[in-house]
Parts: sequence; C-alpha cells; structure tokens
Amino acid sequence: MQPSDYSMQGAVDLGARKAAMEREAKREAERNSGTANPYAIDVDESNFQQEVLEASLSAPVVLAVLQTSSEQSAQVEAAIDRLAVGAGGQWRVAKVDVQANPQIAQALRVQAVPTLALVIGGQVVPGPVGPATEEQLRDWLSQIFEELRKQQILPPEFTGLGPEGAGGPEQEQAPQDPIDAEAQEALDRDDFEAAEAVYAKALEKDPKNENARQKLAWVRLVRRLRDVDAAAVRKAAADDPADVDAHIAVADIDTYGGKFEDAFTRLINLVRNTRDEERERVRKHLVSLFEVLPAGDPVVSKARRSLTSALF
Repeated sequence: MQPSDYSMQGAVDLGARKAAMEREAKREAERNSGTANPYAIDVDESNFQQEVLEASLSAPVVLAVLQTSSEQSAQVEAAIDRLAVGAGGQWRVAKVDVQANPQIAQALRVQAVPTLALVIGGQVVPGPVGPATEEQLRDWLSQIFEELRKQQILPPEFTGLGPEGAGGPEQEQAPQDPIDAEAQEALDRDDFEAAEAVYAKALEKDPKNENARQKLAWVRLVRRLRDVDAAAVRKAAADDPADVDAHIAVADIDTYGGKFEDAFTRLINLVRNTRDEERERVRKHLVSLFEVLPAGDPVVSKARRSLTSALF
C-alpha cells in the first residue's frame, strides 16, 4: 500500500471494535453479578431509531453518551443506572459509547463526555454535560418530569423517580399508559399503520388528548421518512425551488432532526411561491408538522403568524 492510499478508517474501526468488546465484557460481568440495570440498552446506528426515537413515543428515554475508558463516564453511568432501577422502569436508559459509535456522537453534536439528554416523543431535550452526582441527576430528572407533566406530555401520575436512595430491582414498575403500550406493540412489530390507528382512535375519543395528538403526528412523520433518501431529496430541492415533493420531504427530515424553524420556514416560503391546489397541499402539510410540537410552543406560534402573512 502506498502512503497516499492510507486511510484512518481502519484505525477508527479497530478502536470502535475494541470499545465495543470492552463494553460487552462489562455488561457480561454486570449480568453475572446481578448488578445489571434491566432498563438499560446499548445502542448503535443499527438500533438507534427503534430503541431511542421510536421507544420514546411510549415512555421517556434517557440517552447517555459515554466513553468506556472514562472514569467520569463510569460514575455518571452508575448513577443514572441506580436512578433508573429505583424508578422501576418508568423510563429507560439508552447508552452510546462514543468510541464505538463516533457517527452518532457527531450527529448529536456531542461536545464532551459524559453527556445526557432526555428523549420524549422523538424530541431530544439536552441534559447535563460532564461529571454529575446522583443527586444532581435526580434534580435534573425531577425538574424535567415536572415540566413535562405541566405540559400534559406526561400523565399526572407519572413520578419518574423512586424514593430517595431507591435502587433495588424489587421497585414496582409504574403502569404504562395502555394507549402507548398498544402503539408500542405495533411499532415493535414494525406496523406503523396499526400504531397510527391506535393514536387516531384515542384522539377521536378525546380530541384534547395532547399525548395522542403529538405521538400520532410523530408516528406519521417517521413512517413517511422510512424509505426517503435524504441526500437525494435535499439535492432535488436545491436544484429545483419548485419541486414541491422534494421540499416537503426535506421539511420532514428537518423536523425529524429537531430543526423545526428550518422546516417551517421552508414550507412557508413554498406557500408564498405556489398557487391553488399545490399551495393548499403545502399548507396542510405544514399544519401537520405543527402537531409534532406541544400546543402553544413559541416556534409554532411564530410559524403560524408567518403562514398567515404568506397566505394573505
């Protein structure tokens, strides 16, 4: 091999394999000793969507970005594991090792490890970065769960945390919302149509069910994107400002990635530059994307005002 042919890819792959092997060895030791967190899972590119984004439609997921060789990561991981076990499975922990999965860390724009975030309804809420004690993590989770209850994203009976110092596997698991449980069963078997039907029925029965409204919009969004080639549609949209299908697909991608303002602005501009049936189609799609966010979200309120201006 000539020097000009050398690639760092091989070195990266070897490092990733080593990190994955070390983490698996750690998991095996925890299982053998009975100290494993039954509500935790290691995630990589192959299962990130299912185990983090889709799983968060039915219950919160704490995303922990860690590094196997880091003592700070080990301390934070142990603390979040204890809290998860103490909560009895009201939420799960999804663990990403940056050495084994640098692409995920890059996509999440992780600046340092350990980094924590809460994922709920497919939305990523940033959390603590760097070292944190169990008490600090408990305070963070307590505050965020309280806010989500106030917004009616989580039900009033959701506590999110067990009693102070709880950490035994005997902690009773909080009952799951039967609607979310039924939808998750459908998602687990890759039946998005059935999951849609569950939330649509719940919303028909109770039009004020904010949880069902948001999750129905999110399931529909994910379903639309399953076979989309992101690079291809972005290129198509860039090449042709009048390609309605491409711009709608890019808006979906941006919404999925949390770039709500970019998505909304793109479609509002498209409303300005289309007429008749095409304009109405774009307007309806934009309104459907508003449903992904909580009612009264300031980003949505701003976009609604801009849409009104574009229409009239």
